[in-house]
Amino acid sequence: DFFAKGAEYRDATKDPTGGIQREQNAIESVGGQMAFTDEIVFSSSTLINRHVGAFGKEVNDFLASFNNRHNPDEVLGYLERAKSLKVLTIGEAIIDEYHYCQTLGKSGKEPILAVRLISSEKFAGGVLAVANHLASFCDHVGMHTLLGQLESQEEFVRQKLSPKVAPTFLYMANAPTIVKRRFVEQYPFQKMFEVYVMSDDVAEEANSRKLCELLKRELPKYDLVIATDYGHGMMTPEVIEVVARESRCLAVNTQANAANHGFNTVSKYPRADYVCVSENELRLEARQHRKDLKQIVESVAKQMNCPKMMVTRGQRGMLCFGPKEGFSEMPALVGHFVDRVGAGDAVFAVTSLCMALGASADILALIGNTVGAIAVNTVGNREPIGYAALNKAVTAMLK
Repeated sequence: DFFAKGAEYRDATKDPTGGIQREQNAIESVGGQMAFTDEIVFSSSTLINRHVGAFGKEVNDFLASFNNRHNPDEVLGYLERAKSLKVLTIGEAIIDEYHYCQTLGKSGKEPILAVRLISSEKFAGGVLAVANHLASFCDHVGMHTLLGQLESQEEFVRQKLSPKVAPTFLYMANAPTIVKRRFVEQYPFQKMFEVYVMSDDVAEEANSRKLCELLKRELPKYDLVIATDYGHGMMTPEVIEVVARESRCLAVNTQANAANHGFNTVSKYPRADYVCVSENELRLEARQHRKDLKQIVESVAKQMNCPKMMVTRGQRGMLCFGPKEGFSEMPALVGHFVDRVGAGDAVFAVTSLCMALGASADILALIGNTVGAIAVNTVGNREPIGYAALNKAVTAMLK
């Protein structure tokens, strides 16, 4: 007859998960009604944060300082306003395959490892994953990418893309869509090796010319352009020149991997409004293994005339820099992870939106760290970062 809830649940419009409204619909469908108490509210999240020690001292110190400057509504406001942004993302489409195995041991006749295949799973990765993350926050997401004419997997790609993503495909002649095939020991979740299925000649002159012509027409239509550069040839010097010149607001991420190690650094872009890279990738850019990271950040930001930079540091958290506001450094929120694949893409996608809306360095660090904590506890790109999950995590952390 009655379903009782605390006073803090009275306003269903403040519930980003939609759970309160679903509960009310369920209760009313059987003739009952919701009843709300009117007592003092004691937030379990606040009690946990203050007394149980959900985070370490470094994180708690950062959050205490952060709470003196910002409130949850301010932080979440950037995520809410992202809805109206028109965003275009450009980069290579990658299919991530996971083949889960059980190790049998050394082969009887050769010095190689033998495994038994248990199951397989594949995800939309690369720029496809970035587009899906963006679609969780924005209503208008465009995407330009390359698929292969051979084994294009276009049906799978279209099936996995959010309905909010408007894709434009160019096709590589005599090449497959890029696949990164990982073989994983099922328990514990441990990657053993990976195989790249790709062509050496992705950067065809004809495709580069077509993409440049397309971008000249399309870039002025977007508030934010997000270049996800995996270094497999799509982002040619000609394409980069057009993107840098024509984009109103440009966010850039370049990634180092086994196929491009040392060649795909961020300085290939003459300008960017936001750069988000890992510490290792930034050190490759500077050719400095031990130099103070902050000096490298300042040098690269000056070289690219870049007003915001984010450096992801894995278990050491985030370092964010703005020439006008200096550095904001936040330790990692989690000490363990399930899978790091795709986490950098998620951080880049969401923080790019907040940057375009004017978020400060410390807000970018907090949001980026929270996104990263969610992403590393998901296998690959199985699920995009959702607005409701991120809203809930940020709200709980700042209570």
